[in-house]
Amino acid sequence: MQKAVLGRTGLEVTKLGFGAMEIRGPRIWGGRSVTDNEADRILNSVLDAGINFIDTAYDYGLSEEYIGRFISKRRDEYILATKCGCTVVNFGDHDETPHVWTRDNLLHNIETSLRRMNTDYIDLLQLHNPTVEQTEEGNLVEVLREIQASGKVRWIGISSTLPHIASYIQSGVYDSFQIPYSALERDHENIISDAANAGAGTIIRGGVGRGEPGAGLGNEDRWAVWEKAGLDELLEEGESRTGFILRYTLSHPGLSTTIVGTKNPEHLAENIRIAEKGALSGEIYEEAKRRLQAAGQGPRN
Repeated sequence: MQKAVLGRTGLEVTKLGFGAMEIRGPRIWGGRSVTDNEADRILNSVLDAGINFIDTAYDYGLSEEYIGRFISKRRDEYILATKCGCTVVNFGDHDETPHVWTRDNLLHNIETSLRRMNTDYIDLLQLHNPTVEQTEEGNLVEVLREIQASGKVRWIGISSTLPHIASYIQSGVYDSFQIPYSALERDHENIISDAANAGAGTIIRGGVGRGEPGAGLGNEDRWAVWEKAGLDELLEEGESRTGFILRYTLSHPGLSTTIVGTKNPEHLAENIRIAEKGALSGEIYEEAKRRLQAAGQGPRN
């Protein structure tokens, strides 16, 4: 399993990480049902495979509780990241997840997350996509540093997108950035480089293009871009589209890790097999970028 350093944290993370949102359960954002046995099996399979970076969030339903129940006994085998600023509100047949950007809520988040995950520290605590104005109004950086000084968190980061992320990178405050990116969603391609060049770690989400048509979050037909760019012509014999997209993501020189989620051990094994092949060749990577650009899919900045 290939590894990279997560920026200035110095943490050595596997380039293929695990996104634990997929074991959130059905109450959050239309997630799939997951049994205790499924959660136990997938989390331990992740560690057995050598993946050492796990990302979750306060508002990922059952995810944090499952981590605490099923792999806290293996805490020295993984680097643990979660997110804060979240709340979970019962709406009867489902839960809503409004964010509340206050000191009290962030302190509640960290205490709850520690208890759920049965650990006395979290390696990386990330703000969960606030605007610059929300960050400033809530004095959120000061709260993060307060939590960090307590020893409950080792490093601080933020999950963010354009336009806000540019200001966050320039601030030099955050040790890592979680950023959406894939061949089918190249908006942040240059921003990833900016974050890495500033010394921060980069955690890429959505790195397999959010799955095949009809899968994952959102209903946008991202695959129309694939067809327009003619990327099937660049596939190796027997290579799947999602396999190519994962390797495209892994080819970005500014990437530290990409978090890919599943509750299916067979899908996990396939993701690992693809990741072990590593980056695309330089020639194929550049040709894919050229074709995507011609199809109207390029970086935003």
